[in-house]
Amino acid sequence: MARRYDCGDATDRKTGLREAAAAVRRGELVVLPTDTVYGIGADAFSREAVGDLLTAKGRGRGMPSPVLVGSPNTLHGIVTDFSEQAWELVDAFWPGALTLVANHQPSLTWDLGETRGTVAVRMPLHPVAIELLTEFGPMAVSSANLTGHPAPQTCDAAQEMLGDSVSVYLDGGPTPADVPSSIVDVTGKVPVLLRAGAITADQLREVVPDLEVAN
Repeated sequence: MARRYDCGDATDRKTGLREAAAAVRRGELVVLPTDTVYGIGADAFSREAVGDLLTAKGRGRGMPSPVLVGSPNTLHGIVTDFSEQAWELVDAFWPGALTLVANHQPSLTWDLGETRGTVAVRMPLHPVAIELLTEFGPMAVSSANLTGHPAPQTCDAAQEMLGDSVSVYLDGGPTPADVPSSIVDVTGKVPVLLRAGAITADQLREVVPDLEVAN
């Protein structure tokens, strides 16, 4: 039976964050608010938990899960060959709606899907998300919807779709926007905008003028 916590209430929020972190440590799934939409999260280093996340969404391994972090410092342990331009993007837009696709450390024992040695990573601008990520560490987090359905802006919408496949729901109220994060590939010499979202190409070019846009 799924448990739900109102993060607008200080006591419920504290309990919910503790229970959510404990659930993720047990390999279970949680739903959390972000600055874009609600996300479904799991332990990024548990193959079984990430598999359960993809199954809950009805998604295959060909669409791997992104990873959310609670601090830019976490990048030092999970990515490699991170360019100066990539760090400039982090400095300018994190926490916020920018996802960076980078080469992950080859020593990491995780399986997020068919990533071809890369990881899509973001630090969300939402206090509940950051608190959970700070408490637990990096989490595989994807939008909390069934594949093909709209990404939810409320906890109610997420729970209607995912039900008891999730152990803990953290209700942070409606999310600020349903616009997804922008995705920039920083694995090459020149950053490439793969998906335009909350941050425009013009805004990105103010930081990295040679940004290219994928066809």
